[in-house]
Amino acid sequence: MKRFYPLLLAVLAFPVIAFPQEKKEPIVILISLDGFRYDYVKRFQPENLSRFIAAGVEAESMMPSFPSKTFPNHYTIATGLKPEHHGLVDNSFYDPKKNLTYGISKKELVQDGSWYGGTPLWVLAEKNNMVAASYFFVGSEADVQGIRPSYYYPYDGRVSNMTRITEVFKWLELPKAERPRLITMYFSDMDDVGHAYGPSNDEMLEPRLKKLDHELGALFEGLKSYNLDVNVIIVSDHGMTDISPDKFLNLTMLTKDIPARVVNNGALAHVYLEDKKDKGKVIKSLEKAGLPIHVTDVDHKENYQDLMYKDRIGDILIIPDMGYYLAEESAITQIKSRAKNMGTSAFGEHGFSPAYKEMHAIFYANGPAFKSGLKIETFQNVHVYPLICKILGLPVPENIDGKLEVLEPILK
Repeated sequence: MKRFYPLLLAVLAFPVIAFPQEKKEPIVILISLDGFRYDYVKRFQPENLSRFIAAGVEAESMMPSFPSKTFPNHYTIATGLKPEHHGLVDNSFYDPKKNLTYGISKKELVQDGSWYGGTPLWVLAEKNNMVAASYFFVGSEADVQGIRPSYYYPYDGRVSNMTRITEVFKWLELPKAERPRLITMYFSDMDDVGHAYGPSNDEMLEPRLKKLDHELGALFEGLKSYNLDVNVIIVSDHGMTDISPDKFLNLTMLTKDIPARVVNNGALAHVYLEDKKDKGKVIKSLEKAGLPIHVTDVDHKENYQDLMYKDRIGDILIIPDMGYYLAEESAITQIKSRAKNMGTSAFGEHGFSPAYKEMHAIFYANGPAFKSGLKIETFQNVHVYPLICKILGLPVPENIDGKLEVLEPILK
């Protein structure tokens, strides 16, 4: 054995060369669970989401921007701007300059980037030579500033959740140069069931949530198989409240004698006057109707002064009290009939002031960038944008409404 000692000593004396490991670049997956109210996890204890939250960061709730509707709030999360600053002031609204009414079902307008202000996360990423991908997120199918994500799909609600998840896995398996570092996803399950049966109907909500939780569990487990620094942020756009069929207000009768264009979103109707000189008279007429509504003069609303998109908001806002909802006369008949046929005592709606806790959304985060087992107080959704910029090393655009200091403490 002695004859091997010199060789062994020579090997031990040879300097060990440590090859540096390739630095992992952080990846962010931003997931929106549309209509997921702030209290659903506590009420239903979904297994996978609960485990995800326990190992990461949970907010008491996330406060949406007004109006608490799907398109304005998704795009607020994507840009760090309030709706009155990014241009999507509601799910539907009139633009006097374009002489067109934007609506979420109008594909040609939804995909037209000229409607969208601000710099969405995926546009910011692509501008900074970072690959971005989206499997449905408001604004991602539009050519905002002439840019779309490297990978994206026009919205199609028929695509299953597992198909969306599988595509994310495929993106993560791409070569580094082609692999997205920002991925946005969207699931509509809780909004769908919440609208149909109301947020208090546990019998209908729980099975839908458990199915969604099972699918999210498949995503979480799959992500563990990749040797990548993947950070997952789960948000929602708004909450939900119960509206009984007898609480729908007849907007047709309310506005029938008003010389104006009216665009209704249920929790908010925008009134665009033919002659602005009629404003005082119209406001008095609306207030005399004796309905549970607030009538707002946009010119006298502090938040809406000197804004680029003030024309889209209109001249007057009709805002029903919490628990009431505006509807056209023909729709009210259908609503009552549908409630009777479905055997439901209430439908779910949203769009009301963020001051109402029922409108609050969720924020959960988990991954190598985040602290573990941390619970934070309620915050406004404009602050998600600079947080994601910080994780990805992207420059934060000037003059956004979101502030990094609000959520920076949740990072390691």
